[in-house]
Amino acid sequence: MEKEFDPYLRIDDVTVDRSDIAMLRAIDDRGSLSGAAEALERSYPRLQQRVVELEDAIGPLVERTRGGAGGGGSSLTDQARDLLARFDRLVAAYEGVARVDETVLSGPVVNRDGELATVATDAGEVLAVVPSEAAAASVTIRSDAVSLHAPEDVPRAEGTSVRNRFPGTVAWLEAGDAVARVGIDLEAAEDGGDADDAELVALVTRRSVDALGLEPGRSIVASVKATAVRGVEDRGTDGD
Repeated sequence: MEKEFDPYLRIDDVTVDRSDIAMLRAIDDRGSLSGAAEALERSYPRLQQRVVELEDAIGPLVERTRGGAGGGGSSLTDQARDLLARFDRLVAAYEGVARVDETVLSGPVVNRDGELATVATDAGEVLAVVPSEAAAASVTIRSDAVSLHAPEDVPRAEGTSVRNRFPGTVAWLEAGDAVARVGIDLEAAEDGGDADDAELVALVTRRSVDALGLEPGRSIVASVKATAVRGVEDRGTDGD
């Protein structure tokens, strides 16, 4: 499931994101669509088209005046300013829940392929970027690098960099307006590992929560690119 971490507002069939808010603020600051396009280094026709698309869904956002002694220009409507305030509230809520968690798993290095090493942890083997001299490593998985999939929809690992797979069960969910933190109790490795204390945290969109039916007790598979997992030498883990 693809992750999107930028906050957005869904209004009818239009999604208002950071680029739209930046556009409206540039129009307000420069006093014209052409000035906003120049400031944002965007095509004027495309910027104008985007304003029209937003106005079709939301209502008047930009008041335009023509010529005259002042040379004309554009300004934001009260409705546009309400939209900016609404987005600011969403960003505040988003940033409150969207902190990045880190899961740390440790074990001996059992295989190497250049800069990548396979680390045998209680939650299974983890492919990560590990220092060449390390016989054992602690690997860190950031919540914003984790993708979640239904068990029947897990993409094949062959030929991709998404080599790490972690089956588990949703333990808890903390949802904001746009994103959610999901705690996953990991299953123990097939070779007898003990993952009872291993919890992986994922950061996903509310859209993913709905699409996957995420709730406590739901079986889920987390996947992480090998290049997104970093390891450091762990001298406290037996590498033999």
